[in-house]
Amino acid sequence: MGLNGGQFAQRERTTVLILPVPTRRLLIASLLLLAPAAAQAHAILEESEPPQDGSVAAGTVVLQFRFNSRIDRARSRLTLTRPDKSQITLPIRQAGPPDIVVATTDLTPGAYVVRWNVLATDGHLTRGDVRFTVTEH
Repeated sequence: MGLNGGQFAQRERTTVLILPVPTRRLLIASLLLLAPAAAQAHAILEESEPPQDGSVAAGTVVLQFRFNSRIDRARSRLTLTRPDKSQITLPIRQAGPPDIVVATTDLTPGAYVVRWNVLATDGHLTRGDVRFTVTEH
């Protein structure tokens, strides 16, 4: 007598689809080509001047932010928070490389934060903060 009161257990069958080698190669190549597009879906800050938690001398300061993708400067914004917690929107320079956002402003000694709010040309909005200190000349 078999298992389960005289009945034999049935095995489940799994169907495996085996693709020809050229089709597999094409599928893998397609996936690899799509991966960079997914990775660049958002503008990521790669470098800033001044750097995060860095310091610069008082006076006219050039603030520069480099991203991993092209930025729509017309729809992006830089907001500066001063030591007294007041805020101003900095005008973004419209000329220059497409992945760099630049603003120039006069700063006195103290702790500052720049909030960047940028729109990548693929339509994704990202934001972040860069803290820095302005020192005496």
